[in-house]
Amino acid sequence: MTFTIDNDNNLTAHGTAEEAAAATRTPFDSFASQKELAELAKAWPAERLVAIWNSLPGVAPVESFKSHKAAATRIWERIQGLGAPEQQPEKPKAERKPKGGARATQGAPVKARTTRRATPAKNAPKGKKAAKTQGAAAPREGTKLAQVVSMLQRKKGATLVEIMETMGWKRHTVRGLVAGALKKAGYTVESFKPEGGERTYRLNK
Repeated sequence: MTFTIDNDNNLTAHGTAEEAAAATRTPFDSFASQKELAELAKAWPAERLVAIWNSLPGVAPVESFKSHKAAATRIWERIQGLGAPEQQPEKPKAERKPKGGARATQGAPVKARTTRRATPAKNAPKGKKAAKTQGAAAPREGTKLAQVVSMLQRKKGATLVEIMETMGWKRHTVRGLVAGALKKAGYTVESFKPEGGERTYRLNK
């Protein structure tokens, strides 16, 4: 299961990383494990973490967290089960009521997509080159992801600042897309910094 969260704190669960990359049109961060969420949370202001938690269905609102790590842990535990198939009780016509709002409900700010079976997440390897999966899925035309892929396919690639200015994103959003959505969608991204230059990203062909 891969989760995406946009700048408006809309949290969505997707069956696969490819599905997440293809379905998202707005700037977003993605994560598929508690560790990845904790890494993203380090760059988020405390107010955003509080807002994310308070937007989850069935939670007791909070005013603050002890730490970013504690917030990421609680949010991760709370969103487990989003997008999971609804289990029917043995007796027909008897519907089980959700406890604590752990599952997304109609009208709640958290949405779930279950068009494909969830696959276990793998921790991203350390290094400047992301591991390539079997076949990169072409992003849907017109999406933000497609625009970034087009920029990175150029011979000289695109700098971090250039992507930020073109897309109107923040620095952590660009890094999150490169390390998360692009890698999980099957792209191999080369990251380098010329002497005296800006951090640059380029797709390996």
